[in-house]
Amino acid sequence: MNENHVHDLTDQDTEADDALRDISEVAAVEIITSACVHLMSAAAVKVGLAEDEETGQYQDLAEARKLITSLAGLVTAAAPEIGNEHARSLRDGLRSLQLAFAEALPFPDDPGQAPGEKYTGRVS
Repeated sequence: MNENHVHDLTDQDTEADDALRDISEVAAVEIITSACVHLMSAAAVKVGLAEDEETGQYQDLAEARKLITSLAGLVTAAAPEIGNEHARSLRDGLRSLQLAFAEALPFPDDPGQAPGEKYTGRVS
């Protein structure tokens, strides 16, 4: 190994140590809600709620289905751990995405087959 490569590895180790220290100071509820917000944002784009200048919108309902189902699982599992105050807003966002997804479909899903419904129950 040359000296520059060893120096690069040492810098990477220092950065990793700093990241671990930083994450150790963040409450679990913040990490969970942050993950949920990322899933919500991605799902909103895939449902078609964001517009593209050229085509008019981005939409990929197969991808949106995966994201919404994952979000529903996380919100359902995390709700007892993060408390009602945090869970309520996440459930509201999830429900809005589920409804937007249903509106975007050309044909409705069968009852209980819409994204996330195995975790949340029927959304209407």
